[in-house]
Amino acid sequence: MLKLTSVFGQTTNWNELSKDQQIALLERPALADSSKLSDTVATIIAQVRSQGDVVLKELAAKFDKVTLENLQVSQAAIDNAVNEISPEVKDAIELAHRQVHAFHLAQKPKDIRVETTPGVVCELRSQPINEVGLYIPGGTAPLPSTVIMTATPAKIAGCKRVIMITPPDENGGVTPEIRYAAKVCGVDALYISGGAQAIAALAYGTESIAPVDKIFGPGNSFVTEAKQQVSQDAKGAAIDMPAGPSEVLVIADKNADPDYVAADLLSQAEHGKDSQVILLTDSVEQAQAVEAATQQQLALLPRQEIAAAALSHSRIIIVNDIAQACEVSNMYAPEHLIVQTDNARQLLPFLENAGSIFLGAYTPESAGDYASGTNHVLPTYGYTKAYSSLNLSSFMKQFTVQELTQAGLNTIGPAIMALAKAESLDAHKNAVGIRLNKQQVLDPTKNDQVN
Repeated sequence: MLKLTSVFGQTTNWNELSKDQQIALLERPALADSSKLSDTVATIIAQVRSQGDVVLKELAAKFDKVTLENLQVSQAAIDNAVNEISPEVKDAIELAHRQVHAFHLAQKPKDIRVETTPGVVCELRSQPINEVGLYIPGGTAPLPSTVIMTATPAKIAGCKRVIMITPPDENGGVTPEIRYAAKVCGVDALYISGGAQAIAALAYGTESIAPVDKIFGPGNSFVTEAKQQVSQDAKGAAIDMPAGPSEVLVIADKNADPDYVAADLLSQAEHGKDSQVILLTDSVEQAQAVEAATQQQLALLPRQEIAAAALSHSRIIIVNDIAQACEVSNMYAPEHLIVQTDNARQLLPFLENAGSIFLGAYTPESAGDYASGTNHVLPTYGYTKAYSSLNLSSFMKQFTVQELTQAGLNTIGPAIMALAKAESLDAHKNAVGIRLNKQQVLDPTKNDQVN
């Protein structure tokens, strides 16, 4: 087995592992004890449902060490944010909003109308979700970019009420970058609270916060668990997706720039200690070069401790060739997938599972996180095998319409009755048969009997 001195948790050759070892190699970092986490979150949700605002304030004092006088950020504070940020940050927020707006505006769905047979019309229509709540992570890295990624499509979709909630900063307020992004995106109201309690407030409401129909946004393990619990309650709220700790997988061939590869790996490792990054390469020399570049860049990062912890359970995996790298990537199903190979676009047909794909040497994952226009709210932990990245349709619901003329019912009615009879659903059969028989009574020229 190949072994290199590494800041990575493991560097190994894929083809020297057994099937079981390969599966184990692709496992995500273990989250907190799942049963304990579930019980803790359930208790918090119950407290918020029974006591409302007071619990949000008590938990802010307990976990965030701040005193909250008001849960809602005033309009004056939102309006004044522009005076508290640099022109450079202001321009960056506005540019990112324009980019994300342009890409998501192009996603507006068109209604579909099909006459499946003469006299039988079927339609598929889209409507915005009425009320949505956006969770914006705070903690070690407040994310104004997530405001843009969630609020922009919500407003384009036409949601009637778009509210946002975010953990307090060290002063018990909200950072000006988040406040300004909220203003640019047209958020209707901004509230202060974090963690599971914030998700409970969005789902069930409190004295200050009216409940919403669907909750969006990433978060830590407590936020993710709370989202899943409220989504399983008929009185709770729907959620966008399971979105936990951040992750990236990079496929790199021998010609990839190791400095670029290392930078992309570290850009996700610095998100949190529970993040995970993986390099797949067919070149031992590339693996060694990336290892060296990662060590050099890591030493210069302000968030070095966080990134190093993430690297400790990250991987460098040597594969036979890039085709095998695609197979391993599909098994892992990463949140972010970066392809730094010759002719990267040619690999697209072979890449099945990823939240977002970044092609070529000049497409860092950071572009998607901020300003390319795609959405950075993505499924993690292998959920990309079945879930999509956040997009405009996430903020909409679709429903079908059907309309039959008398002639249309005459055409497909007998088939409907036959299927209903086969399923022993007589009332279904009668709903058609009564109509067809009445037509015969009203029009004696129709002498075929309906049974």
